[in-house]
Formats: sequence, C-alpha cells, structure tokens
Amino acid sequence: MRPALELADIVRHHGPAYRADHADGLGRSQRRVLAAIEACRTATLGGHVERCTDCGLVRVAYNSCRNRHCPKCQGLARAQWLADRQAELLPVPYFHVVFTLPAPIAEIAFQHKAVVYDLLFKVTADTLRTIAADPRHLGAEIGVVAVLHTWGQTLGHHPHAHCIVPGGGIAPDGARWVPCRPGFFLPVRVLARLYQRLFLERLEAAFTTGTLRFFGNLARLRDPAVFAAHLRSWRRLAWVVYAKRPFGGPEQVLAYLGRYTHRVAIANSRLVRLDQGRVSFRWKDYRHHDKPKIMNLDADEFIRRFLLHVLPKGFRRIRHYGFLANGQRTAKLARVRALLATPPPPRVPPPADYRERYARLTGRSLETCPDCGGRLVEIGRLARTLAQPPPAWNDSS
Repeated sequence: MRPALELADIVRHHGPAYRADHADGLGRSQRRVLAAIEACRTATLGGHVERCTDCGLVRVAYNSCRNRHCPKCQGLARAQWLADRQAELLPVPYFHVVFTLPAPIAEIAFQHKAVVYDLLFKVTADTLRTIAADPRHLGAEIGVVAVLHTWGQTLGHHPHAHCIVPGGGIAPDGARWVPCRPGFFLPVRVLARLYQRLFLERLEAAFTTGTLRFFGNLARLRDPAVFAAHLRSWRRLAWVVYAKRPFGGPEQVLAYLGRYTHRVAIANSRLVRLDQGRVSFRWKDYRHHDKPKIMNLDADEFIRRFLLHVLPKGFRRIRHYGFLANGQRTAKLARVRALLATPPPPRVPPPADYRERYARLTGRSLETCPDCGGRLVEIGRLARTLAQPPPAWNDSS
C-alpha cells in the first residue's frame, strides 16, 4: 500500500522552487537524485500494461528509478544483497561495532565527502584488523562488513560506520579458528585510541599532498600553521567507538543488516504530513531514552538536509574487509568452514527471469492478480515520456 505521504510528493511540490533558489549551490549528483525521485514509478520512466487472464483487470506498472537514495527503490536491492550474505553466514557469534567522526571532522567530511568517507572506511577496517591480529587480544585475521551512514535522526550530517564482525578469526598459520571470548569482541578503548591516531595521521597526509582544499567557513585551514593547530585540538576530542550487544544468531544478523545496509536518509514511513510548505516527520530522541518526537521543518530546509546525504558518484557505501574481502572471500570462507567443520551452503540455480527473481527474494509473485488471484500477463509497453532517457545511475553499493 502506498504511504499517505512520500518523499517524492515533497520533491515534486517543492523541488522546482528549491532548484531555483539554490541553483548555484546544487551539484550534479544532487540534481540527479531530485530528478530520479520525482520520476520514480511515473509515466516519465515508462512501464508496461498487464491484464488478468481470469477477471480481465488491466493494470499499469511504471518503472522504478533505481536510485540508491530513493526510499522506494531499496527493497529488491536489499533482498538480493541479504540473499547473497545469507550464504556467507557462519555458525559463530556476530558483533556490531560503530565508529563515529567528531563534529569538526564531520565538517571537513562535508566538503570532501569522497576523501573523508573513504578514510573512515579504511581506518575503521585497519583499526579492527590490527587490534584483532594482536596476540594480546585475539591474534587472528577477522572479517568485516562495514556500512556507511551519514545522517542522524533529524537528518543532520553525522558520518559513522557500522561494522558487523564474526566473533573470531583465522589463526596466523591458517590451521585453526580462533574464537572470541564469550560476549566480548575487542576492547573499545584500545580501538578508539588507534582509530584516532590512524585517522589523524592520514588526514594530515591528505592535507600535505594537497588532497584537501578548504573553502567557505573552513578556508582558514588552508594555512599549514592553522591546520596544525587544529590537528592538535582534534587529538583532544572524544573519538567514539562503541560495541553493541552481540547478536543472538545468524537470523538476527540478517534482520539487522536488512534494516541498515540499504537505508536512505529518511524512509517514507517516517513522514507525517506536508502542510503549508512545512514537512513533519517522526524521529527518536536518543538522548532521552529513544523518546519518539515529531520534527517540523520548512520544505526548503527539509530538502537541504536530505541532500546533505547524497553520496559522490560511484562511492561504495558497503564494503568488505579481511577474510570477507571481495577478492578472496570465496576461498577464505571455504577455509573457515573447513576449520569450523561446517558444510558449504547449497547451490541455488539462477532465476529464469526477473519475475522469478522477485518471487524468490520477496515471497510475492508479480504474476498474481490482486483482485481475483488469477494470472497477470503483460500486454503492452509504455515508452518514456522524456525526450531523452536520463543518464543511467550506477548503484555501486
């Protein structure tokens, strides 16, 4: 069922005025996201016509934009990703570790998204793998799935990395599986210290090589002496790393990943109303025991906050490290399963077409008539209404 209010409704009503008022400050990626959300599942993108062979119902199905920032287009991508991950789950405890960026570093990240977000991924993975490899802690090679989130509950800019980690790793000689202590993965204070040191070292290196080019309210950081002074102050900040309670089992891991991996800045289900140019949406106040609240913003400010979280083109917001890294995952997982005496997952043949793929992933059939339960068949195609098709969006998640 379609929600009473969708992000697309807000963009269609107020997007044109927002584009006009902020023409000089909107990047190409942000414009593409707004255009995709506006066009999603409308005649603009074309579609097809179906008819029920039993009751004669005729239904029009419009195409999706498949933009990774669109809240309507993540369901199937999420289901496919989870199906792929299910085959990789191991019979061990899983842990959830979160790495956040202090506010001054988040400010730099906003001006240099690709550079600083990439640093966040790499430093997070290096921190976990380095401490885990230390014989004083675990003494093993671990695997990591890392997911980037850039928002808080009120759509502010709050970059942080969620890491899902199997509770153990491969011994240095590759001959045994080294399990974590029950209910404990790695000491967060030790992780936080290394995380801070590695991040600031690499941020300083990026500045030295000219990768960081500050402007606007950060223009003062162009001066090496000023940057060095700020670097010293950033070393005194709290670099927060926290570990949540371990998951109860593989099913809980999958349920969690399903909520986090393909999430966008705000889901349609959180939107309450659009009235007199103001948007109301639900949020949880984590500082007051997750108390549910309603926030009201001018539509212009709501769109501005949403666009804060548009990722650079081609940027991968889900990454794998250690024995789960893409280049060696198959071989390393086979080794881990052998060490754990766990049989490999059964091989599933590929689906015959997109309808079968959809049915497998969602448990719902695209061929079933919603009125009588009969069979829907395609009877025609609808062309796009654009003079030229929009550029293809490469979802690099």
